[in-house]
Amino acid sequence: MQPNWQNERTFLIITTIITALCFSAWTALLNNFAIEQVQFGGAEIGMLQSLREIPGFLAFTAIFLLLAMTEQTLILLALCALSIGVAITGLFPFEYGLYATTVLMSIGFHYFETVNNSLTLQWISKDNTPSFFGKMISVKSITALITYGAIWLLVSWLEFDTIYLIFGGLGFSLFLWLAWAMPKFKNPVSQHKKLILRKKYWLYYLLVFFSGARRQIFVVFAGFMMVEKFGYSASDMVLLFIANHLASLYFAPKIGGLIENLGEKRVLTMEYFGLIIVFCGYALVENQYIASGLYIIDHLFFAMAIALKTYFQKIADPKDIAATSGVSFTINHIAAVVIPAVFGLIWLTNPSLVFYVGAAIAASSLVLAQLIKITPTATINQLTSK
Repeated sequence: MQPNWQNERTFLIITTIITALCFSAWTALLNNFAIEQVQFGGAEIGMLQSLREIPGFLAFTAIFLLLAMTEQTLILLALCALSIGVAITGLFPFEYGLYATTVLMSIGFHYFETVNNSLTLQWISKDNTPSFFGKMISVKSITALITYGAIWLLVSWLEFDTIYLIFGGLGFSLFLWLAWAMPKFKNPVSQHKKLILRKKYWLYYLLVFFSGARRQIFVVFAGFMMVEKFGYSASDMVLLFIANHLASLYFAPKIGGLIENLGEKRVLTMEYFGLIIVFCGYALVENQYIASGLYIIDHLFFAMAIALKTYFQKIADPKDIAATSGVSFTINHIAAVVIPAVFGLIWLTNPSLVFYVGAAIAASSLVLAQLIKITPTATINQLTSK
C-alpha cells in the first residue's frame, strides 16, 4: 500500500524545496562572487544574465523532450542539472567558467520551472490553484530563509567554492532521494506533444512578455545596484534576501486568497501600479535603507504574479497546458535574453535610465491588464450557491 505522503502535492513541494535551496545559494553569493573573485563590471554581469536566460528562451524545446519521457522524469533531470551546476560554480572563478556553470544551472532551473508550472496547473484544481501557489511561495521562502541564514553564518569563514559545493551537494542528494522514493504519477489529461500558439491566448502572451522584462530589471540590476552603488557585502545581501523571504512567507498565502476573492485583473492592476512607483524609486534613490525597502517591496510583488498563472489556467484548454507552458516561458525570456546585455551597456552611462524603462514596462502591463475578463472565484461561488 502506498504511503499517504507519496502523492503529487508532496512531489511538487519537495521539488520546490530543492530548487529554492540551490537557486537561493547561487543567487545569494552571485554578485559578490562575480565582483570580488571574477572581477565583473556592469557589462559582464549583463552578459552573464543574458546567457543565464537563454535556456529560458529555449524552454519551448521541453515539449520535444516530452516525446521521449514523462513530465515527471524531465523535472527530475532538470533538478539534477540545477544542483550540479550550483555545486561546481565556485570551482571556476574566471569569466568563461562562470558563464559555463551558469548556463548548466540555468538549463536545470528553467526546465524545472516550465514543467513544474505545467504539472501544478494539471494536478491542482482551479479553485485551489491560487492558494496552492501561495503556499508554494511560502515553502520557497522558508527554504530560502534557512539557506540564507546558513550562508550568513558560513560566509565569514568558508570560501565561495566550498559554500556552493555544500548547497549544490545537498540539492543533488535530495534529487536522488526523490527519484528513488516517489512513484510515477499519471496526468489527468493527455497533453499535446507539439508547439501551440493560439490567438485566444494573445493577451496572456503579451503579459508574460512584459513580465519577463520586468523580472530581469529586478534580478539583474536592482541587486547589482545594492552592491555597486551602496557597497553591500555578501552578508548584507544575505540579510536583504532574508528580509525578502520573511515578507513573502507572511504575505504570499494571503495573496493567493486575494486572487480568489478579487480576481486576476484587480490583483495584477495593483502589482503593475506598485511597480511603476518602485522602479521610479530605484532611479532616484540615494539612501541605502530606502533602496533596501524598495527592493523588499519589489520582491513581494512577485507573489502577485500568481494571478498571471491562474488567469491562463482559467482560459486554457486543459490539453494545451504543457505545450503552452513551454511556449510562454520562451516568450517570457525573449526580453530576458536581450535586456541584461543591452541594459548592461546603458548602465555604464546612466543607471537611472534602466529603471525608468522598467517603469514604462510596468505601465504597459498596467494598460494590458485592464483587458482581462475573468470573474473572481469568490463571485462564481456566490452565484453558484444562489
